[in-house]
Amino acid sequence: MNIQSIGIQAKNTDDIISALKQGFPADSFDKLRDRLKVSDNLLSKIVQIPKRTLTRRRQDGRLRTDESERVLRIARVYDKALDVLENEEAAENWLKKPARGLGYKIPLEYADTELGAQEVINLLGRIEHGVFPG
Repeated sequence: MNIQSIGIQAKNTDDIISALKQGFPADSFDKLRDRLKVSDNLLSKIVQIPKRTLTRRRQDGRLRTDESERVLRIARVYDKALDVLENEEAAENWLKKPARGLGYKIPLEYADTELGAQEVINLLGRIEHGVFPG
């Protein structure tokens, strides 16, 4: 179970949970921001890490567990979009444009809660199986 968008390598779910409890490296935020091609401000709003807190985390080198979980949530959404849409540009663009299957809400912003992220992943699954257009 690898979370390629943030550079987390794990053999299984237990490894991911262990990494979460330890706190992801602070640069996992930056890796995700670069993959999504969004600003610090937008991603920090989506993962609910205030800019000043993010600055401190970068100095400390680690995110807290709850912050890591929110980064992981968006990384999972991005990775699913990449898997379904098959290239980085398509995934990045799809996540930033209103999606009909989400009531014309922007998937990246809709994924700022666990329930919203799951809905985005579910929609991507329907798109993958040809059930629902994006």
